[in-house]
Amino acid sequence: MQNEERYGDVPQPIRGDGTGWWDLGPRDVMRDIENPDMLVPPVTDAGTLPNLKFSFSDTYMQLNHGGWSREVTVRQLPIATTLAGVNMALTPGGVRELHWHQQSEWAIMLVGRARVTSVDQNGRNFIADIGVGDLWFFPAGIPHSIQGLEEGCEFLLVFDDGSFSDLNTLSITDWFAHTPKDVLSANFGVPEHAFRNIPKDQVYIFQGTAPGTLESQKVEDPFGTVPLSFTHRLLAQAPQVFPGGTVRIVDSTNFPISTTVAAALVEIKPGGMRELHWHPNADEWQYYMSGTARMTVFGGLGTARTFDYRAGDVGYVPRAFGHYVQNTGDQSVWFLEMFKSSRFEDVSLNQWMALTPHQLVQENLNAGPELMHALRKEKWPVVKYPGL
Repeated sequence: MQNEERYGDVPQPIRGDGTGWWDLGPRDVMRDIENPDMLVPPVTDAGTLPNLKFSFSDTYMQLNHGGWSREVTVRQLPIATTLAGVNMALTPGGVRELHWHQQSEWAIMLVGRARVTSVDQNGRNFIADIGVGDLWFFPAGIPHSIQGLEEGCEFLLVFDDGSFSDLNTLSITDWFAHTPKDVLSANFGVPEHAFRNIPKDQVYIFQGTAPGTLESQKVEDPFGTVPLSFTHRLLAQAPQVFPGGTVRIVDSTNFPISTTVAAALVEIKPGGMRELHWHPNADEWQYYMSGTARMTVFGGLGTARTFDYRAGDVGYVPRAFGHYVQNTGDQSVWFLEMFKSSRFEDVSLNQWMALTPHQLVQENLNAGPELMHALRKEKWPVVKYPGL
């Protein structure tokens, strides 16, 4: 009773069946409160699955005049070998300088608006304004820039290589700074003194002047504009609606330029759950945008592990590992499922069972008629039942 009074408001690693004991030593109580399913794992958890969670709040913040950036790569989350993410913000007029990557860049605008520019390998240009819920995709090697408009902006960048680092990209200022001035003079046909004020190092992000209207910045291109748009309005896309929430899928079928990254924007309403499923074609990189959720990942050989997620967290699921994502709060969970693939693919446990001979399923699971009659031949990616 004395322990209950002293520690009653602090979560303890004690399960309802009496297993576990008090944690009386040094501890991060706030971390334990945020991760109840790691402090007291479900009895179904077992084995040694690696860490499948990392928060952008735990990463290094690169601060510049004009904005900031932080990243989650394989260095922070070693299991995440296929994709890396960068969270970036730009002030009004702040510029992510003219640059390009060895990797493809997929992005979604989270807050505010920005202007993106690009020129492809055939000299065709592209200039567009991006708002909340809009996407862009620049293939590997295609040069581009991003500039915050009058309200500034924040966005998520996703690259198709877990080892990527946004601090190690190919930037115009870095190249100029490391090219002899006589070579620059010969290349552009101007005297060397024309380059006396160029930056001595990579600028990365800088404070610029807020741009005018799109029309005022239009650059006439004799070669025309890019044939496939580098942008896509994801929130303007009609969602698939299910009892537990909504899903918007975007891949090369409706965003043709995006050939190496596919995604789903998922809303899980309170009491809802992203159904038990797996992805046969790629690992899943997740970004949580709102709410609180938990996910159990099943890896075979008797292994399963449960993690808790909230806004700003990154989750990861190796290819073909079974999992679900359950809303554990009182507001909608919004999160992205991201894949290094041209197509979004998933397999529903419920649908698989429903489309398999019933006698085989029943004998395999020793299942009763109540379960067998509830199976659905149609896929419901987000479910909601009275028991949830």
